Amino acid sequence: MTLPVLAIACLLLVTLGYVGVCAVQPFATCRHCHGFGFATTTDRKGRPKRGKTCRRCKGHGVHIRRGRRAYNIARGIHRDGTR
Repeated sequence: MTLPVLAIACLLLVTLGYVGVCAVQPFATCRHCHGFGFATTTDRKGRPKRGKTCRRCKGHGVHIRRGRRAYNIARGIHRDGTR
């Protein structure tokens, strides 16, 4: 098996794996707040304290994956003819 064929096979495997993840689990935890929905801070005594609401996920703790968002947009364009 030559190197280009092996590279194409690996790329195809990774792509199909990501498509499968987007289909099974379309939402991922927010990387900014780690799924809490807010920033965790500590007070002067070192006890955890709830911080501000996360701006990236708007306090939900999850966000839609890029591949799933692209799929939803493509599906909407195909169905309605508009975005």
